[in-house]
Amino acid sequence: MMRGMGNMQNMMKQMQKMQKKMAEAQEKLGEERIEGTAGGGMVTVIVSGHKEVLEVNIKEEVVDPDDIEMLQDLVLAATNDALKKADELTNNTMGQFTKGMNLPGMF
Repeated sequence: MMRGMGNMQNMMKQMQKMQKKMAEAQEKLGEERIEGTAGGGMVTVIVSGHKEVLEVNIKEEVVDPDDIEMLQDLVLAATNDALKKADELTNNTMGQFTKGMNLPGMF
């Protein structure tokens, strides 16, 4: 059934090309800046496409020494918002490589 070695080599070349493109896409994701917010922008968290938290910004008016829990909840919510957006970006970016290929467990 197989059409000789030429076909196999061609497939390997295609895979290598794709791996290179995937690595480049991964690298670009690391340079992305994704913003998550909570409390109507009172708390902002910036993460990279590699899901590293880069910045946490808290507006002064949301800081209430008597209600630390609310502030903690807002920081958590903003962080989770940013991470969720980072996941979506990653899935959209990397998903283009797996479209039409049945490779379980690639990401």
